[in-house]
Amino acid sequence: MGFIASDNRYKEMKYRRCGLSGINLPAISLGLWHNFGDVDDFNTARDILLNAFNEGITHFDLANNYGPSPGSAEANFGKVINKELSSYRDEIIISTKAGYYMWPGPYGEWGSKKYLIASLDQSLKRMGLEYVDIFYSHRPDPDTPFEETMAALDQIVRQGKALYIGLSNYDPQQTTEAVELVESIGSKCLIHQPKYSMMVRELENGLLDVLEQKGIGCIPFSPLAQGLLTNKYIKGIPKDSRADKSHGFLQKSSITIELVQKLVDLDKIAQKRGQSLAQMSLSWILRDSRITSALIGASSVSQLKNSLACLNNLEFSNEELEEIDRLMPA
Repeated sequence: MGFIASDNRYKEMKYRRCGLSGINLPAISLGLWHNFGDVDDFNTARDILLNAFNEGITHFDLANNYGPSPGSAEANFGKVINKELSSYRDEIIISTKAGYYMWPGPYGEWGSKKYLIASLDQSLKRMGLEYVDIFYSHRPDPDTPFEETMAALDQIVRQGKALYIGLSNYDPQQTTEAVELVESIGSKCLIHQPKYSMMVRELENGLLDVLEQKGIGCIPFSPLAQGLLTNKYIKGIPKDSRADKSHGFLQKSSITIELVQKLVDLDKIAQKRGQSLAQMSLSWILRDSRITSALIGASSVSQLKNSLACLNNLEFSNEELEEIDRLMPA
């Protein structure tokens, strides 16, 4: 017998309006940046995806280059969505992106119309889908006019290859310009995906205000700072953790004595709240109603469920917020 979703999958998850759109997203969404590539165990990845859906996570976020190897996360996700979740496709929001390097030559990265449209066509083929719900420009291109990039996103939506437009890694000024260009040609930007955590707080320096003014949702990635904002590294670098792997962005050199002490102090605050450090870090992201969803990763079902438990306590006292700001200033 194939996968049959739980009848209770929508009872516990909290959903938030995405800007001024008609879309609600789960407060916690699942990103496939890590742990879903061809270097990872497929059965584990499958179990995480199916359990996520059973827990009310309806949004799965990918990009053309996720793996490693690039493209393999989309291919593995495609196997699950088509074999296990195909009958639930209309209950799921799938996003992918293009902007970073994917293939050699002058048309294999950045923001040209040729690259964005070709990349999405490849993504759809890898996932075995007719369309994605959200397609992002993954990063601004300093050499391609925004008019071309935004026209490509508009064309993709008009062709039915995506339902909504998203931006990622655009600063406040770039976001304002891009959104106004999209609107001038009759489209809308649904959502922005910036990097944001207790350790990386540039979002607070104007971008969140722009998104609010423009009626655009916000779904931060790396809310746990690549796993640093957990108790995983308080007593050293565990074997097979992200910092212990040769691939990936988190390196051993990032974990300093000073940082470890701050993590210990943050963990004490979390314990008083009845949370793990990871749970508190996610709750902290969601403290602002302008945040639509926190985009998490997961390497196991147990880690996924531990993260979801953050939803049991989303309230912070002024004293807690002040102490967090002292340890991790904006």
